[in-house]
Amino acid sequence: MSARARVRVGVTMGDPAGIGPEIVLKCVADSRVTEVCEPVLYGPRTAAERERFTPGALSAEAGRVACTAVEQAVADAMAGRIDAIATGPINKEALALAGFGWRGHTEMLAHLTGARDVAMMFHSPRLRVVLATVHVPLSAVPTLLTQARVETTLTLAALALPRFGVATPKLALAGLNPHAGEGGLMGAEDRDVLVPAVEAVRRRGIDVTGPVPADTVFRQAVDGRFDAVVACYHDQGLIPVKLVGFGTAVNITLGLPIVRTSVDHGTAFDIAGHGVADETSLVHAVVLAARLARGWAPHGPQASVSETAGVVPTVS
Repeated sequence: MSARARVRVGVTMGDPAGIGPEIVLKCVADSRVTEVCEPVLYGPRTAAERERFTPGALSAEAGRVACTAVEQAVADAMAGRIDAIATGPINKEALALAGFGWRGHTEMLAHLTGARDVAMMFHSPRLRVVLATVHVPLSAVPTLLTQARVETTLTLAALALPRFGVATPKLALAGLNPHAGEGGLMGAEDRDVLVPAVEAVRRRGIDVTGPVPADTVFRQAVDGRFDAVVACYHDQGLIPVKLVGFGTAVNITLGLPIVRTSVDHGTAFDIAGHGVADETSLVHAVVLAARLARGWAPHGPQASVSETAGVVPTVS
């Protein structure tokens, strides 16, 4: 964070044809936000600029505008002109129409900041989840779920949790297959990939249990046994988070040299332009970004998990 007294959080509008502009404008006027930071807007700032886009209409131009806002916010954050970023929802199809190969914010931010090891974390009052794989087809998950990737994700989670007041994190790794594979009877990935990954990070001092059957591990975390669960794939982790914390959950990108948070929902094209979108998740995201910025200690854009393994930062 810079030496200025007041935290500045860049807030990107997201896809201008979705609910992003509506929730952003509501959010930056909310007293919960203005009490903790100075919001800085990125994206279409005037009504005339926003009216160029038809609510709910997919377009390449909307994808380009959304991406440009993120690029500008990242550049300012890297240069220290703002202290954190909170992003409005983007549309992955619009990004593709605009010619971008990124599947979402996480991949885009890793590229723009030069970060090698990143992970998506969802933080809610009752449950925290970190994803080992993100925006990939379910059929690709077993191939992508390597021991190295799982170790990296577990390490990122352990490094991040002290910033949330968890001094000695207790992690759980969700199993990939039913009953965590039943010793190989229901799939070999849990036995051959997940178990060795858990053993490796435990040797480095990280407290992790698993693989734990996914049909019970999230309930155990909600009950307080674990501080966070590492899920093997997108929907495995996000279904329980959205069940117990929708609207209050915040998406955080772990491993970046900057603070970045986001909402726990998408562009909601079906209600865009109707004036009924709820800004609560974005308010939580901006407030959390401001809080993290006040005590953030980044590893640097080129630092990797292997270089920071076993290092648990102190809470500011």
